[in-house]
Amino acid sequence: MSDGVVQRLGQLEEAVRRAADMLGRLREENDRLREENDRVRRDVTRLTEERRQILGQIDGILDEIAKLEIE
Repeated sequence: MSDGVVQRLGQLEEAVRRAADMLGRLREENDRLREENDRVRRDVTRLTEERRQILGQIDGILDEIAKLEIE
């Protein structure tokens, strides 16, 4: 093989190594983002339920106030 071919092969091997490293980092980042997304979804679900409960309590209070005004 000529020196140019050997040099090019070395460059390609290094490029493949860098690409594999980047792929590993991207997979780790993707996993982290999925975990964060799952946490945010759980938080939104919890807060939505809390909001429903509070609105129910407020509606109950308003109903009681309305009854007092009628009497």
